Order: sequence, then C-alpha cells, then structure tokens
Amino acid sequence: MKLRKDDIVTVLKGKERGKKGKILKLDLAKLRAIIENVNMVKKHMRKTRDNPKGGIIMRESPVRIPNLMLVCPRCSKPTRVGYILLTDGSKKRMCRKCKEIL
Repeated sequence: MKLRKDDIVTVLKGKERGKKGKILKLDLAKLRAIIENVNMVKKHMRKTRDNPKGGIIMRESPVRIPNLMLVCPRCSKPTRVGYILLTDGSKKRMCRKCKEIL
C-alpha cells in the first residue's frame, strides 16, 4: 500500500474533488480511507450515557483509496509514489516529481 496514516492526500474524483486532508484511518479490506474534514455527513445520535445530549453531529465518511493521491511535502503537488533502495538496504517511498524521500 502506497498510502499510510497521517499522509496528506488530495481527492481526485467525486463531489469533494480538489480538497486536501490528512488520513485518519485506512481500511485496506474495503479499500477505503477516512480523511480529515473531507466527505462530511450528518449522523443522528441517540442519547446514551456517553453522549447524554444526543442530536445531529457532523463526521467524516470514507473515501475510496483509488480516488486519492499523495501530496508531496516538499513540492506540495499531488504525485505518484515511487520506491528507492537506500545503501543500507532499506526500501523507502519517494516523490516521483522531485525525488524527495517521503
């Protein structure tokens, strides 16, 4: 998987196209990701012991992973992810545009 938690991504398709946010949670089995402040939906919450007030809250809804693209922290452009082998034998992700290690 080329995307990880806490990566900054941009949305490529859908009503949220062009928005950027940080990945909060990844679900690899369903190929979905929850992005901070993207794809917000209203959720009706019942009164419980944990939530005594109840009511309607806004929360993030999952976005499909193929509709996301990583934003490079150095050049701040959406980029594909490549891999590079370092001299110590470790494999790292890199930006395909500016060759920066992510």
